[in-house]
Amino acid sequence: MIKRLWYGLRDPLRLWLAPERMRAEGTTPDYRFSLANERTFLAWIRTALALVAGGLAVDQFLTGIRPGPRAAIAVVLLAGGALCAVRAVNHWLRTERAMRRGEDLPLSRFPVLLALGTAVAALVVVAGVLLGELGR
Repeated sequence: MIKRLWYGLRDPLRLWLAPERMRAEGTTPDYRFSLANERTFLAWIRTALALVAGGLAVDQFLTGIRPGPRAAIAVVLLAGGALCAVRAVNHWLRTERAMRRGEDLPLSRFPVLLALGTAVAALVVVAGVLLGELGR
């Protein structure tokens, strides 16, 4: 299983670290599509940075919440930011490859998971703030 996972990750990792290899994939698409793909990538990176900032803000500023739950919320947000950044690179790569090959663009469940995760995190923070305020 680990061998299969490694072989599944090896090719994308090579393209992450040496994007010039992408030129060997199919034909060059209209530059406007590649630039749109890059803008989407940058939007995902901004989302990742916002999650990291949110995790740091929870840890530093929600002092009314007990340290354990506060740290748990912060870690979940920080991990979500890291996951979002990695997913951004992977999505950019898959989309660029599909455009070069003339294939359908890849579908992803990640936006739904990110939205639901963010909503749950926000509700947990709201509950923590309310319970923290009520406990004073």
